[in-house]
Amino acid sequence: MTDLDRAATRRDITDALLTALERRHEVLDVIVDAENRAEAVAAITSLLEKSELGAEAILQMSLGQLTKSERRKNQAELDDLNSQLTFTLAERPASSGDTLTLRVFARDADADIFAARTAELGVAGDGSGAPAGEIEDELAQATARVDNEDAVWLVVLEGADKVGIVFGELTGGEVDVRIWIHPEFRKHGFGLAALRKSRTELAAYFPGVPLVVRAPGA
Repeated sequence: MTDLDRAATRRDITDALLTALERRHEVLDVIVDAENRAEAVAAITSLLEKSELGAEAILQMSLGQLTKSERRKNQAELDDLNSQLTFTLAERPASSGDTLTLRVFARDADADIFAARTAELGVAGDGSGAPAGEIEDELAQATARVDNEDAVWLVVLEGADKVGIVFGELTGGEVDVRIWIHPEFRKHGFGLAALRKSRTELAAYFPGVPLVVRAPGA
């Protein structure tokens, strides 16, 4: 997890907790009315306009966090996190990752998004930094690396829109993780959300292998 990722995640949670305490009677009502945990998370998310991550944290709150001293600590932490980060969840709503999904890259179906990435960057998809070859050659080589369990590429989806690609390449006992977001979808938080979600996916493909983020999400 990068420092930015960690700070953004903690700020989402802290902000949600403070808002929940300010509106604790409303929050308690929607929790009591919920049929199950998933419904409670959805209700809190809608009520407070916070991320699902924040809603989950609210459900896990202990009674000790209701005291004034604990609320002051949370406010101080939030102030500190706000000083570290230059964007808010409202400014980059996709950063929560609530609506973003990942799926395995398909050579034919996803050649378009890879071609867009290559046209912008002009380098090979393997992370070597070498000049890009022909798209078909690049995709054939990537397919071979995936088949050999040396690579995993994931398409970043927002609904039906392909917003980017996560590249995981096994090199020297580490997985180099690179994230590319299409220019049309930048500055909304997709890079941060993709980084968050891809860690779990890549860890499943490469169990026990360290993940190293070589470049920040665009």
